Amino acid sequence: MGLTAHVLAIDAGNSKTDVAVIGADGTVLGAARGGGFQPPVVGVDVAVDGLGTAVLAAFDRAGVTGVEHVSACLANADLPVEEDELAEALRARDWGRTVDVRNDTFAILRAGVDEPRGVAVVCGAGINCVGMRPDGTTARFPAIGRMSGDWGGGSGLAEEAMWFAARAEDGRGEPTELARTLPGHFGLGSVYALIEALHLGHIPFGRRHELTPVLFSTCAAGDRIARDLVERQADEVVAMVSVALTRLGLLEEEVPVLLGGSVLAARHPALDDRIAGLLAVRAPKAVIRVVSAPPVLGAALLGLDHTGAARGAHNRLREQYI
Repeated sequence: MGLTAHVLAIDAGNSKTDVAVIGADGTVLGAARGGGFQPPVVGVDVAVDGLGTAVLAAFDRAGVTGVEHVSACLANADLPVEEDELAEALRARDWGRTVDVRNDTFAILRAGVDEPRGVAVVCGAGINCVGMRPDGTTARFPAIGRMSGDWGGGSGLAEEAMWFAARAEDGRGEPTELARTLPGHFGLGSVYALIEALHLGHIPFGRRHELTPVLFSTCAAGDRIARDLVERQADEVVAMVSVALTRLGLLEEEVPVLLGGSVLAARHPALDDRIAGLLAVRAPKAVIRVVSAPPVLGAALLGLDHTGAARGAHNRLREQYI
């Protein structure tokens, strides 16, 4: 294998994959985008093979055939055993001399900080939190869903909103405007009609995520049930951050707390204000930032960290993405 580049950065999410080939000086030599990465659905080998199209396209644009190091931040790498399995599969592709696999939340964290130190929470379809120190110490959660103690994320919020709306409509629960706004989003007149449309597939499964912004708009209009759900999501975010900071010994230090994912990046005032208020009490030195840089930058920076690249390479790389 002709090694003429430094790092292959991979950020693979459920819906899309970004890859970039990085030179030793931090220059982006080539980049490409591919489809989603879902090993639980298609299997590890098929999922990793699926990365190949984007990887080979980036290699072609960079004019290289391989790299020194592969830094892969992958969705569905939720447990260390899964990271090991995915790393083995990547090594078998012979794209780089060395391979490092992490959960994709680490890419969000590294993209938002100047050094590998801080905590990141990603609240998109699901919710996850990771933290790290420059010495390599990390804090993380299984983030497999309800069975691992997780609550919320876009999918979870949509499901909770439907639960309260259904009970409000049939009389088992308290009244809430969600019983009107959720079906109204799809032009339907009742929660029952929405349940039927979702259950029978008349509304595609993928469109359920549209209910989450409706929940937030209903909250903003003053609905108490909707507001309770939004506040609980804030409570979960702060609980994860506080535990991660405690595990890292950073609770009493000034440290960045990065927020990412579609729910947190949307900057809903009720959610933002409660997160800020609770963190001011539980971690008063935390510095909250919303990550806007693409996660593939974080994967690339982690790659440069691993190879011991000069600080100038980190700065040059960041300039190309921000």
